[in-house]
Amino acid sequence: MLGGFGDFNVILAYVFGIILLYVVGRMFLMPIKLIFRLIYNGLIGGAMLWALNFVGLHIGFTIAINPITALIAGFLGLPGVMLLILFKLFVA
Repeated sequence: MLGGFGDFNVILAYVFGIILLYVVGRMFLMPIKLIFRLIYNGLIGGAMLWALNFVGLHIGFTIAINPITALIAGFLGLPGVMLLILFKLFVA
């Protein structure tokens, strides 16, 4: 567990979220290209949140990984992570 961010529950939540996103996408008959794009954004967003917290731990800047931040990072990808950083800087 690198820096305490390798929590199994977080990984399980991301896997469940990605699977749920796939199922909901198929339910609404979304084009497969859009489904894979959302899954890709989810993986990249989760990895970026983890990396941000791993690096930010050393400078005192972390963003909690919870269902709300995971959804924002997953649906919006890099812009979502940037939005979370700006939100943390200006609001919290």
